[in-house]
Parts: sequence; structure tokens; C-alpha cells
Amino acid sequence: MNRQLSGVRKKSLLEMLGPVPDVDPDRYGEGGPVGALETRVAQLLGTEAALFVPTGTMAQQIALRCWSDRTHNPIVAMHPLAHPLHHEDDALTVLSGLRPIKVRNADVATCPEPFGTLLMEVPDREAGFILPTWDELVTVVDAARERDAVVHLDGARLWESTYGLGKPLNEIAGLFDSVYVSFYKSLEGISGAALAGTQDFVDQARVWRHRYGGMLFQQWPAALSALHGLDTVLPRLGEYVAHAKVVAAAMGLPEPHTHQFSLHLPGDPARLTEASGKFLGSFWRDGTLAKTEITVAEPALEWTGDEVREAWTELLAALG
Repeated sequence: MNRQLSGVRKKSLLEMLGPVPDVDPDRYGEGGPVGALETRVAQLLGTEAALFVPTGTMAQQIALRCWSDRTHNPIVAMHPLAHPLHHEDDALTVLSGLRPIKVRNADVATCPEPFGTLLMEVPDREAGFILPTWDELVTVVDAARERDAVVHLDGARLWESTYGLGKPLNEIAGLFDSVYVSFYKSLEGISGAALAGTQDFVDQARVWRHRYGGMLFQQWPAALSALHGLDTVLPRLGEYVAHAKVVAAAMGLPEPHTHQFSLHLPGDPARLTEASGKFLGSFWRDGTLAKTEITVAEPALEWTGDEVREAWTELLAALG
């Protein structure tokens, strides 16, 4: 009886989420919407397989641990602004014994440390969602390969990077040995991420997902929301990127590379947040300046360039 009631409740929850695939909910990450999502991501990225992981932080750590085992080298090179260095509480070292080192893209070929893995973040969020050119990206990857290193892509925001790089998802992903993508940052999903690569890499990552506590009993709500994002948001990202250029131009800012960009202003973050309201969102302290990150998505499409320019002018005047 309990199982029957549980099944009825799950069906009801599935229906509440809107149109759902004609599949059963997953069990410990196998089958159902999770399996459908993994297949879809692998197809989009042109990889042999993909693995759903509850969080991006977990996905990154799993990938780098797998490559450390395979290269027999605990040194992981990454840009000084990379996510694991700033937002993961030293997890790479504390949990896996890896040693991250800071290496700028231009210095990959001449780095004095014999790293086994290079992590590249595309776009670079902390630098303001900046993208390299395609030739620059290829040059850095080639430099790492010449040192017999593998290259992992932190592609949390890869989905919208195709427009700035001028290449499709599968061609970008094809540069790398493994790829991490997020489902909530750009695709507006509930949560979750995926690791993509060869079948043997994904099989190894699946073992580490269990060890890291990521093999939840069921994860179909997050998987369904990710599939919905792939169906409804991914096709519109080009429109968002194009309008972000309109918004930035109206504010007198450099042309953004994606549909997100950073803004720094002098002043108290709390005052700036209150003054900007819904126009710019929340500010926080970043060195001597206050910082916010602007995302141009569907709601922003209602703003014309003239309306943005007027609101921006009024805000600057109010700030004195």
C-alpha cells in the first residue's frame, strides 16, 4: 500500500511539473528522466557518455580526481580566478589531496610545475564572463597537450558561449578530455550538473559520484527541469546574448561576450542595491569597489535600449 501511495504521489508531482517524458522516475540515478538527460547531453556535446551529478562543485572535484588517478599526477593547473580556488573551501586538497596551482592561459606552455591536468573555465566568470577567441582557446589546449596533460573544461556557462566563440557545442567540447556543464546557471533548472566524456571516464566518474555522496535515491525533479531548460531556454540564449549587447551599449559599457556581464561602481553595496532596485540587483564588496553581475534573460527583453539608457542615467544621477 505504501509503495502504491508513493507511486501515486510521484506521478502527481511529475504532472505538476508540466509535460513529462513517457518514462518512470529514476532509481539511484539510473533510467527515467535522469537517463534521458544524460543521453541528451552526450548528444549535444558530441561525447560518448554523460553523468548527472547533483552539484557542479561535486562534478568538478570528481573529474579532477579521476584525471589525477589516470595521470598519476596530483597537480592541477588552473587560472588564478578559477572556481575551485575561490568557492569550494579548498575541497580539492582537503578531500582528494590534489594540489591546485595558479597558471594564466598565456603561461601554460612555460609553467615550471609538471601538472597532469589543466582546468579551463569558459567563460571566465570572475573576470566578467570573458571568453577567449577560438584560436586562443585552441592554443592553450594545444600547449597543455604538448606537456602530456589532459584538459578539463569548466563549462558551467558553456551553453551561451557558442555565440561568442562562433562554434557549436560539440566542436567546443571536442577540444577537451572532459566537460562539466550546469543546468541551473543558464538553463534555469532546479539544480544539477553533468560530466561528459568518454564512456570509460564516465564509468569511473560514476564510482566517485557514489563515494562523494552524489548517488541520491531519485533526482528526477532536477532532471526534468534540466530537460525543460534544454527544450525552452537553450534555443533562446542567442537572443539573450544579442540583447545583452544592446543593454551594455545603452549603459556605455564594453560589448559583453555572453548574456551576462559584471559591473563595478564606487560606493556602498547596500546603498547601490537599494538605489538600483530590480534594475541591477544586488551589489557586494569587491576590493575597493562594489560589484554586481547582470544577466540578460527573458524579462530583460522587455527593455528597449532607450529605456535602459534612461534608467541608467537616472540611477547615476541619484547616486550623485
